[in-house]
Amino acid sequence: MNNIATNTEMVTISIDGKAIQAEKGQNLVDVAKKNGIYIPTLCYFRELNPLGTCRICTVKLNGKHTTGCTVKVDEGMEIEVNTPELLDNRRAIIEMLYAEGNHFCPSCEKSGNCDMQNHAYDMGLTVTRYPHVFSDKIVDFTPERMIMESNRCILCKRCVEEIKTAEGKDVFSFVQRGVKTRVQIDYEQEKELTEAEALHAMNICPVGAILVKGMIQEQPFGERKYDLLGKDIKASPDSCIVRNEDEKFIVATTSLAGCFGCHMSLLDIDTEILDMIDIVEFNKSPLTDIKDFSKRCHVGLIEGGCANSENVEVLREFRKRCDILVAFGECAIMGGIPAMRNFVPLEECLEEAYLNGVTTEIGANIVPSHEDIPKILNNVYPCNEVVKIDYYIPGCPPNAQHIWKVVKSILLCEDYSIAHDEFKYD
Repeated sequence: MNNIATNTEMVTISIDGKAIQAEKGQNLVDVAKKNGIYIPTLCYFRELNPLGTCRICTVKLNGKHTTGCTVKVDEGMEIEVNTPELLDNRRAIIEMLYAEGNHFCPSCEKSGNCDMQNHAYDMGLTVTRYPHVFSDKIVDFTPERMIMESNRCILCKRCVEEIKTAEGKDVFSFVQRGVKTRVQIDYEQEKELTEAEALHAMNICPVGAILVKGMIQEQPFGERKYDLLGKDIKASPDSCIVRNEDEKFIVATTSLAGCFGCHMSLLDIDTEILDMIDIVEFNKSPLTDIKDFSKRCHVGLIEGGCANSENVEVLREFRKRCDILVAFGECAIMGGIPAMRNFVPLEECLEEAYLNGVTTEIGANIVPSHEDIPKILNNVYPCNEVVKIDYYIPGCPPNAQHIWKVVKSILLCEDYSIAHDEFKYD
């Protein structure tokens, strides 16, 4: 038997100044990975033809921006991957995806197993620079076994390209155009999928847009796909607090539109709170029941977003009275669970609560309105959309050790490191 040798043409390319040899025509993302260089992707997936839809793999090829997953390596290519500009572009894309979709990690079934969430962890993303859109897209419960949550869909096209019936027919497709584009399920073809194929459709989705009914299993922290992956974050306070050595740091806290869970987490530090009292004095706070500021504070901790006029007034007062303002918890940072009402008109929310609810008093036909009742805002707003916030501590809630590590580092003007397993949005 004759052995037939294959002729493999090798080429030399440069990635961030590093000379690399690779087989001509190979995908750049794969070549980079083999050589220890990470190019993040969301739409790129194994045997699928490169899609180039999510754009977070953007690189510079011979000085021009292009999607890394669509590049086939060739001789002499000069490629930039990890320049400050490209890193910020990728971060901006993830921030935009969070801002325009229903990506409330604490309420998402895919949390801990979400590719986009893991990219945000890797980037150390604590807040988005863009205002949240809260567009109300279709949540389709009609399919026999699936739910299509369009508010979470990032239009990566994985499901459209990958999921087919045994006869090769499409199950998912794009409908409409422009900003109205969404993924639609063909109900008849969806019925033809086996259970394994339906689960594959859910798992191939890089976010929580495709769910199989009854097949979402809650997994404890530490056992989810991305709990132990990623990288630690190193941070440093931007400014130092000036005080006399014999003076305590003055800290204030408040809870706006939230569940008070972040304040409960503050107390989970248990007996270590006694160590904090040695250097910290609490002023206006539910923890002290001090109603008004009695002195200027070094740090203010804000839990919850802004749902009514009183929340806005309190937040602005904290901004005036505190040198440094820290938003902690998902409600303060992204609106959280309370902001899920932003997808429903305010009038409809009030009617359901006071006129049509099952607990509404029989014959009642009035939505409460009085000058002493704070005016409800049309939306629930993250704190940074109302005032300047200096630091963010994500989590629902963040654990006590995480909170106090960050606060103490700010107070003492010390560098600090946040381990990946404690940096969570849920």
